[in-house]
Amino acid sequence: MRVAIGSDHAGFTLKEKIKEFLQESGHEVQDFGTHSAELSVDYPDFGFKVGESVASGQSERGILLCGSGIGMSIAANKVPGVYGALCNDPDTARLSRLHNNSNVLILGGRVVEEKTAIETVRVWLETPFEGGRHSARVKKIESFDSLRNHFPPRPNGNPLIILDHPLIQHKVGIIRDRNTTVKEFRELVQEIAGLMVYEITRTLSLEETEVETPISRTKVLTLSGKKLAIVPILRAGLGMVEGILRLIPNAKVGHIGLYRDPETLSPVEYYCKLPGDIEERDIFILDPMLATGGSSAAAIDLIKKRGGKKITLVCLISAPEGVALVHRRHPEVPIFTAALDSHLNDHGYIVPGLGDAGDRLFGTR
Repeated sequence: MRVAIGSDHAGFTLKEKIKEFLQESGHEVQDFGTHSAELSVDYPDFGFKVGESVASGQSERGILLCGSGIGMSIAANKVPGVYGALCNDPDTARLSRLHNNSNVLILGGRVVEEKTAIETVRVWLETPFEGGRHSARVKKIESFDSLRNHFPPRPNGNPLIILDHPLIQHKVGIIRDRNTTVKEFRELVQEIAGLMVYEITRTLSLEETEVETPISRTKVLTLSGKKLAIVPILRAGLGMVEGILRLIPNAKVGHIGLYRDPETLSPVEYYCKLPGDIEERDIFILDPMLATGGSSAAAIDLIKKRGGKKITLVCLISAPEGVALVHRRHPEVPIFTAALDSHLNDHGYIVPGLGDAGDRLFGTR
């Protein structure tokens, strides 16, 4: 096995012992340093090097050491594709492989004794990934990793924003339930959309004005003349409109209708009605289920062609495939979602998802 190894000055002595063990066991070892215990060095430099070697496939596994192992663990896991586990005993090392499919082992050079460290490395290298129920969990980490690779950084953060407020998550759990009635489903979708308004409008600008209270005059903040537009994608997007309008009742509402061509499977426009001044507005596209991403990306295209500039996509549940497609075609458009699910099945449905949102909103099959 090709194993990359690295440490800072605090982990150097134990690194050398582990390297010797690896070579005697027949492994191919690439030592990324450091090469002395006397010269103080920065652990991230070596964590990144080993991490990149593993993530790129140049090495099959990686081993890192610093004084406690904590700093090296944080640094290595910043490298996309690295799943580093801080394990200072054989049992946790075994579990990190069985359950988590770790590809980098991190040890504390000043925490673990040489004999235990060697045994920990041996067990970690020999233990396979168990798969089974753990595969879906590891897949979620890999999907998130993949998403971060697709997205360029924005000044105000990652363009995928997952809203994890407890009230939102509670209500999403109920709409996932197949036994939730149409009436309940419709009400809950409106409630979730209303709760999401607080985050999707967070960047709206404010200006100072003066009002008179029953006691005295005072300065207050008010929206600085922002023009907003809500654009649901027919038909499921309609379910989110009322919940948003309750909080921003002056927003104009447009509509976009798309269907999938049975031969090309590409989205085809059949209806598009937008506010006349769409180019001046902050635009929120509503698409409850971001599955393949084709309809959302096409809707963004339509709005851009009509002059729309500042666009945000608002979803209830998203799949990594859909998020990736939207951001390949429209990397500047942020996506707000209440949940990021595992994957799409063979029929293009989000797993675990909630089924067809339009059918569940309107009681059709």
